[in-house]
Amino acid sequence: MQISIIYDSGYGHTAKQAQSVAEGVRRVEGTEVRLIPVSEGHIPWEVLEASDAIVFGSPTYSGSPSARFKQFCEDSTKAAWNQMKWRNKVAAGFTNSGAQNGDKLNSLISMALFAAQHGMLWVGLDLKPGNDTSRGSVHDLNRLGSWLGAMAQSNGDQGPDDTPIKSDLETAAYLGQRVAETVRRLQPT
Repeated sequence: MQISIIYDSGYGHTAKQAQSVAEGVRRVEGTEVRLIPVSEGHIPWEVLEASDAIVFGSPTYSGSPSARFKQFCEDSTKAAWNQMKWRNKVAAGFTNSGAQNGDKLNSLISMALFAAQHGMLWVGLDLKPGNDTSRGSVHDLNRLGSWLGAMAQSNGDQGPDDTPIKSDLETAAYLGQRVAETVRRLQPT
């Protein structure tokens, strides 16, 4: 199984989250994962077409995915959408912002809609919200309470060596593993 993670990262925080998604993918035997940062400019469209799943990632800036990620989405029209090259591939998404909320849900909705327009099958989190009781903590998986994808929060005065915190990275890894397991279940035996 080939799973690609295509993402943007302005300051390194979302790249760290992408690496955690890849770590989760690798937990499933027989998977290969490819990290593709959109910031490098060249998009290997043939790799995305050959992938069984594509996981999308972007920081949330001003309540939506980054401009570079949006440019990738626009460029996919000619490269993939016109011929529906990603139809029936598994898709998922993750995002990071400086604020606890930061309108990250809007970024995930944008990614899910983008995947739907390509005829992809969206996989969200099957985790109940963490940190939502008096006994909960920021160390819980899915501490930000997302169903649509993995969310992370990074303090604006800390670099990617310090944030996102471990529970956000573990949530991203959980998403990567879930995507790989879903692809495995959907493959013919």
